[in-house]
Amino acid sequence: MKFLVVLLCCLPGWVHAEIYEWQDVNGGTHFSDRSVAKAKILDIKPGYDFYRVKTVYDGDTLVLEDGRKIRFLGINTPEIQHRGKLADAGGDEAKRWLLEQLKDTKVRLEISAEKTDKYGRTLAHLFTEKKQHLNLQLVEAGLAATSIFPPNFLYVDQLVKAEAKAEQAGLGIWGRPEYAPIAVSSLTEAGHPGWTRLVGKVINIRNTRKSVYLEFSDAFDVRIESQWLDLFPDVNGYLGKTIEVRGWLNKNKGHLSMLIRHPSAIKQRL
Repeated sequence: MKFLVVLLCCLPGWVHAEIYEWQDVNGGTHFSDRSVAKAKILDIKPGYDFYRVKTVYDGDTLVLEDGRKIRFLGINTPEIQHRGKLADAGGDEAKRWLLEQLKDTKVRLEISAEKTDKYGRTLAHLFTEKKQHLNLQLVEAGLAATSIFPPNFLYVDQLVKAEAKAEQAGLGIWGRPEYAPIAVSSLTEAGHPGWTRLVGKVINIRNTRKSVYLEFSDAFDVRIESQWLDLFPDVNGYLGKTIEVRGWLNKNKGHLSMLIRHPSAIKQRL
């Protein structure tokens, strides 16, 4: 019996629905929109308090006056110059845009399934006193790409639709040559720094207990964790197809891999 049940990202009005959390016999945590034995209701409530922003680090990270470091949920903006590394194309533009929106206003937070990330940053959607949804508007302007980390599905449909519209219009990063898709066949052993888009044909699909691998060549594959497969269409349908994948490359013993957490990071090419 398959015990994994994930949050459905397309439920109408799910933001205000009851979401249940439980653990299986192996200690794994699961989420669902339906109650199961020994499940508890997950406390996901919109924030109603407004806070002043102390520091803006970049387009998707800031610090509140109470000291909390906030990472915007569901999106990723290009990096600014830091730790001796040059800024990514569009990074400074995203930061400037965010600074402008935060002038003379406070923000409130909406938290999804996970309250913090592995760095201790609070994960949130941010809204200004002017009712601006900053995460969504960054994507609408082409200043950010979606970056969905299950089980954080709050506003995922709106973000994915906004990204498709911005990409079609060539706004922001979608009009920059630095973010044009790269052929898998042109990858070198060095890989490619930062967030990138790769295009190639899936020549093999390999399954393990924890993951499914879409293999593009002997040197590159895409990994999808088995616990999130229910979010994707039948992955066997990718075999022999030319697709685009979006994310960050990981290198291990000369082999390149990309972890894909959500189907929005895979685009099928004709």
